[in-house]
Amino acid sequence: MEEKVLELEPIVELLKKNFFIPDYQRGYRWTPQQVKDLLNDITNFTPNQIENSTEKTWYCLQPVVIKECDEINKNEHNLDATKTWYEVIDGQQRLTTIYLIGHYINEMWRGRDKDPEIQLKYKTRDESSTFLANLKVNSADDVDIDFSNIDFFHISTAYKTIHNWVKNKENAKFVKDNFIDKFINNTKVIWYESTEKDTIKIFTRINSGKIPLTNAELIKALFLNSSNFTETDVNLKQLQIATEWDIIEYEMQDESFWYFINEKEKNLDTRIEFIFNLMAGKTNDSEDEFFTFDHFSKKFTTNSKEEITDNWDEIKRYYQTLDEWFTDRVLYHKIGFLIATGEDIGTIKTLSRDSAKKVFKEKLQTLIQQKVNVQISKLEYGKPEVKRVLLLHNIQTMLDNETEDSRFPFERYKKYKWDIEHINSVAEGMPDTEKHQEDWLKETSEFLDKNEQLKERASHYNKADFETLFKDIVAYFYEEKHADDTDDISNLVLLDSKTNRGYKNAVYPVKRKTIISKDKSGTFIPICTKNVFMKFYSPRLKQMTFWGVTERADYLADIKRVLINSNYLPIQND
Repeated sequence: MEEKVLELEPIVELLKKNFFIPDYQRGYRWTPQQVKDLLNDITNFTPNQIENSTEKTWYCLQPVVIKECDEINKNEHNLDATKTWYEVIDGQQRLTTIYLIGHYINEMWRGRDKDPEIQLKYKTRDESSTFLANLKVNSADDVDIDFSNIDFFHISTAYKTIHNWVKNKENAKFVKDNFIDKFINNTKVIWYESTEKDTIKIFTRINSGKIPLTNAELIKALFLNSSNFTETDVNLKQLQIATEWDIIEYEMQDESFWYFINEKEKNLDTRIEFIFNLMAGKTNDSEDEFFTFDHFSKKFTTNSKEEITDNWDEIKRYYQTLDEWFTDRVLYHKIGFLIATGEDIGTIKTLSRDSAKKVFKEKLQTLIQQKVNVQISKLEYGKPEVKRVLLLHNIQTMLDNETEDSRFPFERYKKYKWDIEHINSVAEGMPDTEKHQEDWLKETSEFLDKNEQLKERASHYNKADFETLFKDIVAYFYEEKHADDTDDISNLVLLDSKTNRGYKNAVYPVKRKTIISKDKSGTFIPICTKNVFMKFYSPRLKQMTFWGVTERADYLADIKRVLINSNYLPIQND
């Protein structure tokens, strides 16, 4: 979408404009609560004088997206050609509510000296304009609800809500002139004027979330609006904020940084919005679309240079905190583990508040201990703690090597689905198609040289006998013939799903060959998974073909040693 620079349009100017509501817009549907929320927000807002300016601060409404109608549009929709008309692409609910409030002020408070009223013309219900103009409070001091159609019902209900809200204010310290002044002069909307021809495409993109009406763009408008600054410093201060904004956005485009602070991919048009959501306390996508923008708009109470600077400095501090965590190798791994296992970054940020770095690290340590508070030797395939323990084992193994600056690549871990894979294959994983069975035997036969009988059976196998042959070969590669504990953690490693799918039921030496090949080609293999297949945990290495009881015991001992020495686990009594 091509659009003009964001502007803040005051209601006093909006009341003079003419708007055409096309047929792709749904009817008016604001609830009484939404109407009351707007009235209360305007009432509770206190305009303050902007430093070194004749202007006052304002209450900011959410966006209105419009496109100026050309002569063809005017003729097509029978619009007064002598006037400027705007087609409403998004925001007609807000415009209608603004009209209702302005109309109520005129009818109930202005007498003969009325303000201009927004002109609304509807494509689908031309009579709606007349209906709006004729809204009134009846002789019984009430508003009649019109049930003739759904639009008139909601419009008349909203007007009744305004009247009842005013009546409830009569016994309070409610000054009508103050409300009128705040509504007319100190309330503004975000004004997006598109230059794109196809308005239906624009509307479709807005409603599918593919248009840059993001919280970040709206917050940027709050910071960079020229009325925030005096003429002498407007260019300098705007340039500073805009430049620092771009620097933060650029740094957050770094995948290693982005996946460090996110449990999973978040599709944000501008990644700086992640910081805004964090600051606003937005916990999920089900919040109001402009929840974050609303949070920040309320922080602009005076619009003084000091307030703008303070608000922007707070944003920078949040980013600098995240960047410090990312840069510090210990914090990177500890926080990265917590976020990767589902901990909310907002919780971690709260832990860091008013804490010295040493105290903060102690708090992180406690959180990690809670994540892996298990008896290691009792962990088996299928238990959720297994993945956490194996992930932490990999992360801490890298962190323990203080002579290296290597870091666990959370971006790779999170971009792909990671599985828990058996080191030795399991009997339940038998190939089920004839082609798969043939391929499996071909790969496996390469490592059957020490058992000529099995090798001969594999080369002349009968499909009907494959299950027996498969189980005999799997048992052979267990060496000690212990196949009853295949789900024990000493027979499990962490691996990406793509590699895992490639050797789901392969025997140990085939898996080892695959791991070596993947590692050579640049595929990330977690360090502990690589150590397993290189047999680096076994000082008494006898052979490379089997994953036996000795190797499993050594691997299990290393998991315990790493996690106990790092104080994540107490000494295991088993």
